[in-house]
Order: sequence, then C-alpha cells, then structure tokens
Amino acid sequence: MSHSEVIDDRPTPHRILVVDDEPTIRAVLQRFLEKKGYQAVTATSRQQAERLLKSDRFDAAVFDHELGDGNAIELLDTIQGEDVDVPVIVLTSNGTIDLAVQSIQHGAENFLTKPVDLVTFGVILSRVLENHRNRRQQSIHQARYTGPDPFVGTSRAIQELRAVAHKLASSDSPILIHGETGIGKGVLARWLHDHGQRAQEAFVDINCASLSPEFLDSELFGHQRGAFTGAATSKSGLLEVGDRGTVFLDEIGDVDQRVQPKLLKVLEEKRFRRMGEVRERAVDVRLVAASHHDLRQLVQNRLFREDLYFRINTLPLHIPPLRERPEDIRQLADRILGTLCHELGRPQATFSTEAIAAMERYPWPGNIRELRNVVERALLLAATDTIEPNDLRFERSLGPTEGLTLADVERRHIERVLEHVQQSVSPAARILGISRSTLYQKIKAHGIELSKS
Repeated sequence: MSHSEVIDDRPTPHRILVVDDEPTIRAVLQRFLEKKGYQAVTATSRQQAERLLKSDRFDAAVFDHELGDGNAIELLDTIQGEDVDVPVIVLTSNGTIDLAVQSIQHGAENFLTKPVDLVTFGVILSRVLENHRNRRQQSIHQARYTGPDPFVGTSRAIQELRAVAHKLASSDSPILIHGETGIGKGVLARWLHDHGQRAQEAFVDINCASLSPEFLDSELFGHQRGAFTGAATSKSGLLEVGDRGTVFLDEIGDVDQRVQPKLLKVLEEKRFRRMGEVRERAVDVRLVAASHHDLRQLVQNRLFREDLYFRINTLPLHIPPLRERPEDIRQLADRILGTLCHELGRPQATFSTEAIAAMERYPWPGNIRELRNVVERALLLAATDTIEPNDLRFERSLGPTEGLTLADVERRHIERVLEHVQQSVSPAARILGISRSTLYQKIKAHGIELSKS
C-alpha cells in the first residue's frame, strides 16, 4: 500500500441475498434494504442463487419458496451440503403451518407470508442478523478473553510499544508483529483484536509452523467434499470462520511457498478458493501476522514472496526481547506469580530481593515463556512462600562461547536442555519456545543423538 493510499476503516455493510422470480418483489425488497443501509444482491432462480452462495459472502438471505427451477427447501439443503454459513428467511404466497415447520427443519431462521409487511420484515431481519452473530461469537469464544496485558513494565521500549499499538488498533490494515520466540506475540495480537473495530467478531489463531503445507492449506481455506482421500464432507476454512473478524497467523515466515500466493490473493482481493473448488468465495478479515524470522532475509533468500511481505508489513510492531528491558522483570515476575498462585489455589508468594536481582541479571533466551516456566517451577519447589535465588532453576548457558559459531551455540543449548529434561522432546520444545516438529528438525540438522534411556 502506498503512503498516499487512504485507509477506509468504515464497517462493511451487511450483504443480503434476495432470491425471488417476481421482479416487483425483488425491486421492493432491494429498495427497502438499501434504504436501511444494507447491500442487496438479487437472484431470479435457484441455480443463480446457488452460484452466488458458493462464490460470494452474504450475511443473510431471503428465499421465495417457489422458484421457476426449484424451491427454498432445495436451496436450504444446498447450503447445508456445501457448508455455507448464512441465515435464511423464507417467503411464500401460500403460508401453511406444515410449510413453515418444514422450512425451519431444513435450516431456515424464519418464515414470512406474502405480501410482505416491510416493517415486520425489517425487524425480523435485524433479529436474524443479531442471532447469527451471537452464535458465531459463542462458537469462537466460549468464555470472554481475559488474557495477560502485553504492556507490563516500565521500560521505555515497552511504553513506546504501547503507544504505537494503541494508534494501530483501530486500523483495518494488516499488522506484522516482530519478536523472538516466547516474547508474547500472540498476546499482543489478541489485544489488538479486542481493542479494534472487530472486537465483537471472531478471533482465529493459527500457528503456521506446526502444520504441513497441505494441512495448512486445508485449515486456512477449507476443502470441498472429495477434494482428497478422506474428505467425505465439505469443510469451512479458518478464513471463513474468521469472516468479519481477525485472523492471526503466527510464524507466517514458515508458510510454504505453495500457500503464499493464495494468502496474498485474500489480502488483495478478499477472495479465495477452497481446496478442490473452482468457484471463488469472498471473505472479509483483518490480518495480524507474526514471526521470529527476519522476513527481509527470507525474501532475499527467495523463501518468502516479496509482494506478500510488503502487503503484510504495512503496519509493523516490534516487541523487544526481555534481556533488553531488565527493569520490567520485577513487574512481570510478580504478575506471573500472582496468577499462578490463584490458579493453583496457593497462598500469595513473594520474591526475595536477591531472587529479583538474580532474575534481572539472567539473559532470558526464552523470554516471557521461559520466565513463566522458571517462576512456576520455583513456586512448586520453594520450601516457603518467599522464593529465594536457589529456588530459581535457570536454563543457563554451557559456559564461554568464544570462537563458537551460532550453530555451535544452538546445538550446545539444545543438548543441555534435552539433558535437563531427560531427553524428552515435548518439554524441551516448550522450554526452547519452538514446536516439536521444529525441534526434531534441529536435532537432525545438528546430528544430536537422543538417549534411549
């Protein structure tokens, strides 16, 4: 995006599909909807409606029961078979209780008879949209997010991050969060969602590093029935689940080059195809991405598309590592300790002055994730409610590293962590702040032998 481009942050109007083979009814409903601030799209047949529903995004639909090439019941069955998420109001000239019950059983939200009373129609449509939004929110948020504050601390670096994040929260442009593993990129991404214009919609979180290219493609974009062996039904992708909300792609630098063009198309055109599908679908999401990689270096090495990098790097945010802001350690450690005591039902513990000083001297290669691990172990192992330096089990370095390459240091650190956890890969990966698959790759690359004991 050029610097002169104006960002339009106005909310997208609800899109309503009106399917009726009577021109007068279509025109009346279209004028009414547009006057109410909706965006109306019309169709004259079942076949045309099916094409639109498969290729575009609608917030609600109005189906006439009797169409020249079918009826509303058949359309409702198509929606369910194709996993299209849209609430439907059915209209009919011959209203009966049996027909109304049948429509509801096949997935309709409501049922109205013609001639349509527009005031009643407007009230019902508003209620249908609100109910649908509430259901989507409940399916994503079983409980309201009460996550940690991403700006705990008094350092200048964290205060500057807070100031910039507050300015960017209301923007709808992509945000790229830079930062080392374990520093809290996901916490900041969720804060940006909760403080933005899409806070009442879905927040979808996906870690790109932990998924194979094929699985990531299916998770993001969904797939059609029969797209691959085992695809017995159609499935919505996470982009569809996050429609109108925020999609957080953690470790976007690990997205396979086969998936990157499809992701760029979503950002530029707000359209995508499910795996195994020919027709395109529309989606409206705000992207927040994060990576611990130097994406510019990946671009230079031709491992990451340059056009995608510039598209997601519109609004960059950098979270400083913990070693660069030791003055924040006390507040962070106290916050973590208080949370753990509450979760474990323990009396409130405290750190001694010497313990705080020891934590402030430690470089924290695993950042906040490692800090939490150290504090949790100390709380569980301490003999009293005051945590002392000998209660803190740091993941210390192996000793002098002069003359060693970065690969040597990494190999030694991985070996030491594996030794600490008795060669168990899962806890080692948690301490190192990487996925199990990434740790296995590093073990293989460094030629590290895992003990069988």
